[in-house]
Amino acid sequence: MVRAHFNPMGTTALVTGASSGLGVGYAHALAERGADLVLVARRQDRLEALAVDLAEKYGATSTVIPLDLSLPDAVPQLVEDLRTRAISVGSLINCAGFGTYGNFVDADAQREMEQVAVNVGALTALTHAFLPDLLKTAISHPHGAALVNVASTAAFQPVPRMAVYGATKAYVLSFTQAIWYETRRTGLKVTTVCPGPVDTEFFDVALNHDAAFGRFLSVDEVMATTFDALDRVTTPLHSISGTQNAVLARFATLAPRRAVVTVTGRMSAPGRTG
Repeated sequence: MVRAHFNPMGTTALVTGASSGLGVGYAHALAERGADLVLVARRQDRLEALAVDLAEKYGATSTVIPLDLSLPDAVPQLVEDLRTRAISVGSLINCAGFGTYGNFVDADAQREMEQVAVNVGALTALTHAFLPDLLKTAISHPHGAALVNVASTAAFQPVPRMAVYGATKAYVLSFTQAIWYETRRTGLKVTTVCPGPVDTEFFDVALNHDAAFGRFLSVDEVMATTFDALDRVTTPLHSISGTQNAVLARFATLAPRRAVVTVTGRMSAPGRTG
């Protein structure tokens, strides 16, 4: 397969959710390829420790911005902060997000709205705010600008007991595919990464490992999927980590909707086995 190696050297990549899990993985992978970083998450101590690690291992310069993306003024505050620092964003990795588990009728309404704010609202606002910079970078640094929005295999079907999470990830997939089309002739690499369960803190936040089905992936596996997509001449609309996950996603798009949601509901049932 012909490759156009993704090379962000000399640019700055903004990674949200950078204090743990996939966010840390993306920060390392981008720094290894020569990018400087803007690291955004709530936990300042973790971001600062990551910045030191990236400097020691790769010589990367990191700007640490602790921020709660569920707050309505978070994205304007971030944009103003970077403008003040004269930092132009060349790649954007929207990795921040979380899920909850349980029947929707029993859910904490405020927490569900925070989930929508982070998974959908902040991702949309960040993409809109920084897309002009990404497009400029695609011109000045060919093969060096990317928009990666992290969704999930939950994007391909309704997910009982994770109703809001599944819906937000379906939005991310649809939204990013539309942006892919709109920017397809600009040189900007746009893709949605759709991992299944990943061995991170996600399921501790969701408060229940019954929310996971399928083989747990490592962060390195998701990084390999992402950068394989970015290294292609034509960036795929979306990339799914794991063969089993790809098969399940394909089933979800082909089978009758009632059958899909019934199967997913059984798979997400509390205390299931196998």
